[in-house]
Amino acid sequence: MKNFKVLPLSLAVAASLASLPSFAADADVDALEKRIQELETKLETGYVFDQQPAVLSSETEVPLGIVFSGYARYGAGYQGSDALTVGTAGALNSNATGRLGNEQNGGEFQLAKAFKSDGGAIWDLVFMLDHWADASWADDGGVNVKKMYAGASNLFESQPDLYVWAGRDFHQRPQTDLNDYFWMMHDGQGGGFYNLDLGGVKFDFSAVGQVEGDMVGDNGRYALTSKLHGIKLGESADLSIYANYGFASDKLKDEDVGDVTAYQVAGELSAAGQRLIVRYSDNAKDSVFDLAEDQTALLVSFDGSTSITDKAGIQYLAAYQSLEVEGDESRVNYNAIVRPTYQWNDIHSTWLEAGYSVVDYDDIDATNSSWKMTLSQNMAIGPETWSRPMLRFYATVGNADNEYTGFDSNGDKVATDVDTLTVGAMFEAWW
Repeated sequence: MKNFKVLPLSLAVAASLASLPSFAADADVDALEKRIQELETKLETGYVFDQQPAVLSSETEVPLGIVFSGYARYGAGYQGSDALTVGTAGALNSNATGRLGNEQNGGEFQLAKAFKSDGGAIWDLVFMLDHWADASWADDGGVNVKKMYAGASNLFESQPDLYVWAGRDFHQRPQTDLNDYFWMMHDGQGGGFYNLDLGGVKFDFSAVGQVEGDMVGDNGRYALTSKLHGIKLGESADLSIYANYGFASDKLKDEDVGDVTAYQVAGELSAAGQRLIVRYSDNAKDSVFDLAEDQTALLVSFDGSTSITDKAGIQYLAAYQSLEVEGDESRVNYNAIVRPTYQWNDIHSTWLEAGYSVVDYDDIDATNSSWKMTLSQNMAIGPETWSRPMLRFYATVGNADNEYTGFDSNGDKVATDVDTLTVGAMFEAWW
């Protein structure tokens, strides 16, 4: 908060001093000091840092007015070699060589309004636009309506923290940070509930339909999602269990996926800043919306962080994922990322991220690999690695040696060897 105030106070002081004569009277100086104190008091009382939670509880304080929240990262990267970013062809674990200095622009911008009824129920209306379109995969750069839903808690006396919702939402998006991997994702529209108290553990359940492109309707693919969470193992460990089921409606009865079903089961164990994830998918990978017949995927991922000194720390991730599919694209992806960090003071920090990813094909004599290293000098609103907003000035070097990216017209493997040298500046924020 102190650093937040420095700039506006400095501007106020500079503006006031500029209007003073070279030799000010004592009365003028006293008046100036009084005005500075008034400005400081106004900043102390007028600034409110308040981000509405995604799931309201019966204890949620209802903020006044509209709450603006979101996530964004925008900046420019200068490409000095074959490619702007580093990636292994056929990678399964998202940004498997690491996201620092190796990701694209975009953002999610949300407006929400909360209400409290005379009976004590707490309601909210939430609207979000997102902007992630990139020329590498999108036809246009427009924004999309990603959220428009209503929900409420404290509707039932026996379940005050049960939150019931309906509409369109980001849905079931557990994520690992260093590779920016949403290892489950069921964005869509439907309804359900969160935080049903089962006596010491909580249960979430929803039914959602996948949105049909940029349209307002569903595309005929549906998911039943569930999560059992708050399972305590000892004093510090916490376990969450996921189970999802995917299916199609009669809208798709004449298509190949009309009779296909899919399921996922997963466990997420967290303890002392470390996390282990195991997920199995049948006829799916990250989403049961896939309805991909004769496909299975197994993910094992470990990530965490630890402090080395008061100023130095390290974040890390190692993951394995196998994908079995019909045809010759079955493969395994191994990846590891480490990110040492050093905090010079409450504002400035230096991060160094190194990543390595390997994709090994089962039925094709090919192994793809990539490595990346990024040095980033940062300025942030606070001293923690998660403090945002943050400015980054970075340089990235890396290489992707891909023995297989597909077959040419003669049936021969197409290989690539791609170097990356990028310098850039960007901001990242969540609020």
